[in-house]
Amino acid sequence: MKPREYDIRYERSAVLLLSLGFGLVGLDRWIVSPMFPAMMEDLGLDYQDLGNIVGALGLAWGCASLLIGGISDRLGRRRILVGSLVLFSVCSLLTGFATGLISLILIRVVMGITEGAFSPTAVTATAEASRPHRRGLNMGAQQSTFALFGIGLGPIIATQLLLVLPSWHWVFGLMLLPGLVLAYFLLRTIREPRQLPAFESAVPTARSAVAAPGESPEPSSPEPSSPEPSSPEPSRRVRFLDVLRYRNIRLAILALCGAMTCIFVLSAMMPSYLVDHQGLGTSQMGVIASGIGFGAFAGQLAIPGLSDRFGRKPVAVVALVMAMCMLIAFMLQGPVVPVLFLLLFFVAFGANGCLALLAGTVTVESVPAGLMAAAAGTVMGVSEMFGGGVAPSLAGFLAQNYGIQYVLYLALGGLLLCVVATSLLRETAPTRADSPPTGEVGTTRRAEV
Repeated sequence: MKPREYDIRYERSAVLLLSLGFGLVGLDRWIVSPMFPAMMEDLGLDYQDLGNIVGALGLAWGCASLLIGGISDRLGRRRILVGSLVLFSVCSLLTGFATGLISLILIRVVMGITEGAFSPTAVTATAEASRPHRRGLNMGAQQSTFALFGIGLGPIIATQLLLVLPSWHWVFGLMLLPGLVLAYFLLRTIREPRQLPAFESAVPTARSAVAAPGESPEPSSPEPSSPEPSSPEPSRRVRFLDVLRYRNIRLAILALCGAMTCIFVLSAMMPSYLVDHQGLGTSQMGVIASGIGFGAFAGQLAIPGLSDRFGRKPVAVVALVMAMCMLIAFMLQGPVVPVLFLLLFFVAFGANGCLALLAGTVTVESVPAGLMAAAAGTVMGVSEMFGGGVAPSLAGFLAQNYGIQYVLYLALGGLLLCVVATSLLRETAPTRADSPPTGEVGTTRRAEV
């Protein structure tokens, strides 16, 4: 039987739609921050309440990614993507009807659950649609829109809509419309794994690891001294511990806990740091802080794309070391707007670019095809709970008790953890010598005709 060939037209359509979907995830998640000053006055909230609202969504997202990540293997990619997209868009509408802190937290928790289900499924669907030599670039593009829409364009969109709409309630309501439109196109476009070419993994599958009677066994692993476990039988339910048996998955979780600590601490605390510690005005703060969003967008496009050619690990390590150097320079720099913007841009460029590479490309390439969704959910879930939930709370404690400038040391420590864990990864890029060629170890023949 002849294996299915890659459909370039489908690849482009799927990556575009999934990129827009993840952009809406970022917009719905972060638009609450620029809207919060208006919400504070109406609902009687304070900055501690903002931290609780953001943290509750992050913890819910992490738990959902961890527990729901593998469900799309059984229910199908399309059902999870479309259903979760519609639900978190409805949650955005409901946010506009919130009457106080408790209702806001409950709505954002539900939103976090639905976005946590969408994210690993979208990562897996992007990997399955992509040709091996474009996988890193496509997955970086898909994840880059989260920062572009949520942190870069979100504040601009929110503040401009507030000028023309009656109140902040209407802004949240409008977020429903793009979600419903995009859900329709995803329903019409996204294909299931059985309709796509075989996915090339960097680890052996059960079929390749054990030879059939009368056949010669295929090569087992580039590193026979420490073989990775094979894929579970298709009839057996995937368990959480199945993905943790893979070395790269354990290291990716550690690395992403560090990367997300840096990213979320900077995103949450940078406006206050610039105003209270550097003594800058609101408009100057806005310009500098936008460097996080635009730098993250650029990094999530460039770094995964470069890794297709030069390898995942070397590109990630170089980018993270650069981000650490830029953050140290940022900590020593005075209130010069263009310099602070550029330094923050390159911190986000390195940190967010590696987040996209590790959470998406490296994760799905490190396990057999049958574990991709579960692996993506596990890596995103654990790291989101720490980086998106615990780290911002810890940063708030440091800022309140020791001074807001000390939150930058927490971000720097996160980058250091990420560098150490990333340097221990095994290479997974299809173009590198460590990766098995098509048809050999790690290729799962799921789609044959």
